Amino acid sequence: MSSKIDKVCAEIEKVKAKISEQQARLRELERQKTELENTEIVELVRSLNLTPAALADFLKEQKKAPAASGQVGPKSGERKEEPTDDEN
Repeated sequence: MSSKIDKVCAEIEKVKAKISEQQARLRELERQKTELENTEIVELVRSLNLTPAALADFLKEQKKAPAASGQVGPKSGERKEEPTDDEN
């Protein structure tokens, strides 16, 4: 082959090696992210101080009738109106 073709082939191999390294790095980062998410979920569940049976019941109830937005509690920005002194 000509030297130009050889150079291009060498560059292709270098790029393929870099891509392979980056794909491995991506898989590792995705694994770390999943592990951190799982840890966060476990900490949240443990903070509820529920028995496994109570947790199962809670999750079943949430699955049956989830909040319309999926959010539990008041919507952000909404506050309970408190009576003012003018209304008395």
